[in-house]
Amino acid sequence: MEPKNNVRLLIVEDEVVTRQTLTRLFQQEGYEVFDAADGRQMEHIMAQQPIDIIIMDVNLPGQSGLELAESLREQDNIGLVFLTGRDSDEDRLLALELGADDYLIKPYNPRELTVRVRNLARRIEQIRQPSDSHVEGSRQFHFNGWVLDCDSRCLYSPDKKVFRLPKSEYRALELFLTQPGKIHDRDTLVRKMLDRELRPNDRTVDVAIRRIRRHFEAHPDTPNLITTIHGEGYRFVGDVSTKIADE
Repeated sequence: MEPKNNVRLLIVEDEVVTRQTLTRLFQQEGYEVFDAADGRQMEHIMAQQPIDIIIMDVNLPGQSGLELAESLREQDNIGLVFLTGRDSDEDRLLALELGADDYLIKPYNPRELTVRVRNLARRIEQIRQPSDSHVEGSRQFHFNGWVLDCDSRCLYSPDKKVFRLPKSEYRALELFLTQPGKIHDRDTLVRKMLDRELRPNDRTVDVAIRRIRRHFEAHPDTPNLITTIHGEGYRFVGDVSTKIADE
């Protein structure tokens, strides 16, 4: 079937019937669809073909979906949706912490799944637009030459690079930009990022801050925008303005 849009979707699912059902479902929705039974096949396809969105099970032969998600974290602009029978809060939160955009439980509602993927695809498409052509009406934060676009969850660097932030990192950065100069402790940040309480020895916040800082540090003219306040938390120290795109 000829695809109706430019979004390339990869199904990673070891159960044959489920994989075939998902492939047909998204082909009917107009996507170019590839499929893999495990991480090795996934990596082979991704080496040959650009992929925009991955729909992946957690339980896979060889490397689990959660292990594969860690390697995908380095590829900023790939959307990731987990579709799995594992419905524990621990698995769901870990998946989101690893950068997944969504986490759905089997048995799933096909309509809900396609809507969620369509919304994610829309954000992926927005990344392909020139960085000075954001979506009309989208709220944006401008700071020290950077732009955070709230609709697409895209972070635009001063030298026009684009980074699609996972939900947890986007929420943390949005909190900093909404309240610049305020110290946010780890409890506040983890509730904002993941809608849960901070756990003993929980390094989730520190890992997310390190990943956000990595984007800023790659640009030579960007100062240390997120400072550590020892014993208290983190504070954003940049110069922030808010606007509506194309207003």
